[in-house]
Amino acid sequence: MTVITVNTAKGRLSLAQRRTLAETLTDAVLVPEVGRFAPAARVGFQVHFVEQEPEMVAIGGHLLTDAGQEPDVMLIDVAVMDGDWRREVRAEVIERVLAALAEACGLTEPSPGWWVNFRVIEEGSWGSRGGVLSVLSLLDSGVFTEEKAEAIRAAIGT
Repeated sequence: MTVITVNTAKGRLSLAQRRTLAETLTDAVLVPEVGRFAPAARVGFQVHFVEQEPEMVAIGGHLLTDAGQEPDVMLIDVAVMDGDWRREVRAEVIERVLAALAEACGLTEPSPGWWVNFRVIEEGSWGSRGGVLSVLSLLDSGVFTEEKAEAIRAAIGT
């Protein structure tokens, strides 16, 4: 299970941009997470778009509504199940997320006001369908490469 939450100023993203990002942000995390492009794994991903009024966000101690000109601000929170999240894999995800945002927004590079938080939810700390979920139960699903499945087992210590 992976949850990507995109927090933006109200009206920053159009419906067409959100449609694009629903797919491209999913894939930005999916590929490093499972080790390849695996459309079947998309079902385990959620993307949430949260819009804030300008008076609900502050930069540098000043509300956006008081700044006179709204800066391009986004906070993207990526929450993933425990697994093979070495520093270089996390960096790859962050870079892929920022690139997907820039492309969807028609920019050549990400805005400096866009921030990405990457959080790993410890094994045994996800719940759904009335129980606790484990990434280990997903490793034989066929979506993970064998190399990635072994890296996850090693990272979790099984």
